[in-house]
Amino acid sequence: MSAKASFKVCPACGLEWKSRDDFLDDEGIVVVGYQVHFDNLRAGIFLFNHSCKGTLAIEVGEFEDLYDGPVFTEKATGSDDCPGYCLHKDMLDPCPARCECAFVRQVIRILRKSP
Repeated sequence: MSAKASFKVCPACGLEWKSRDDFLDDEGIVVVGYQVHFDNLRAGIFLFNHSCKGTLAIEVGEFEDLYDGPVFTEKATGSDDCPGYCLHKDMLDPCPARCECAFVRQVIRILRKSP
């Protein structure tokens, strides 16, 4: 019988979070960036800093269920409605465009409200 895998282990200090809730409840974790993957938004990467000064990368798909609002089917990237937030990894503000990518910005908002 194998032990259940951890949600994430800090590559810098080795701290292990057994579950996503443990990770999100850790006050030493802060979301600091997002690297878009336009072909598969769920494969995009959220970047988190840990209080040990380590950085962790976790795919959007690990957190997408935190958001239960509308998900648009068309991309607005490059249009007049697009503010270009996804092109800047440290821009974490919600996107006002009716864009397929906007749900990721809402997940970021949720992650930023976590302790």
